[in-house]
Amino acid sequence: MPGAAQENRDVGSVTRAVADPPARLPARLGRAVRDLADPAVLAGAAVEAVWLGAHLLTWPVGLVQGGPDRGRPAYRLEHLPPVQRGLLVSDVEAAGTPILLVHGIVSNRSIFTVLRRGLTRRGFSNVYAMNYATLATDVRTAALRLAEEVEAVCAETGFERIHVIGHSLGGLIARYYVTRLGGDARVHTLVTLGTPHEGTWAAYAVPTRLMRQMRPGSGLMRELARPVRGCRTRFVAYWSDSDVAIVPRESAALRHPDLAARTVRLHGAGHLTLPMLGDVVHGISAALAQLDVDGATLRRGVTPLGRRR
Repeated sequence: MPGAAQENRDVGSVTRAVADPPARLPARLGRAVRDLADPAVLAGAAVEAVWLGAHLLTWPVGLVQGGPDRGRPAYRLEHLPPVQRGLLVSDVEAAGTPILLVHGIVSNRSIFTVLRRGLTRRGFSNVYAMNYATLATDVRTAALRLAEEVEAVCAETGFERIHVIGHSLGGLIARYYVTRLGGDARVHTLVTLGTPHEGTWAAYAVPTRLMRQMRPGSGLMRELARPVRGCRTRFVAYWSDSDVAIVPRESAALRHPDLAARTVRLHGAGHLTLPMLGDVVHGISAALAQLDVDGATLRRGVTPLGRRR
């Protein structure tokens, strides 16, 4: 993950990008075309193509599985690998806190195959994933469905608060639940991966109600920009400078004066690749293992997720 200085520079670039008038869109598009010559971007595009093929193969499996994917709580230690054993010994609450995965548009929980395995291998014993209809819904309706799923997870596990990880549209749905439906009482940490927090111009390609909600300046985007004073959820937003689904790409960074958010910029990663990157799996695992109830870090050397001033 980038250091605090790099993150501050990224936030500054996000501010300039979001504040740019539409007249500057051609300049940004020209810069995007030039970026395609970057070797890291070309390599990322190749990886994205491979993961797209893998996701298409596993996509039917994500549909036929019944109920949410559940981790298996470990009550014994001798059979566990060192990483899992270490998390359970050092912080049994962090290891047991449920994690709910929310997929994006035209997808299902199979997109989280790598991330889910990575989390369970690192000692998180309650990992859930939900499916929902992406084409026949809108963000507000899906947020109500998410609220039901969160309550079900809390009732089953006995935990009062959980973590949520949302990819693309899933992150937007989770943000709406947290900030507009009182979900901050249930969600400790929300991690978003390639989520169009400021909208995306790509949403103009399809004239559906859902896609209209994801356009910059839409009614939903204006609603999400409203004050959210006292929000108790901590946010981590991953975005990539090579994400062609988010235009401008900096819109996947989360900027809101009332939210305690950390933005992490990735280089050369495609939209579908984000939940499958080793750096993302490691970064999420480290964040969820090292956050206290109030969002403070538990170990020295970890970048604090303090409230933005």
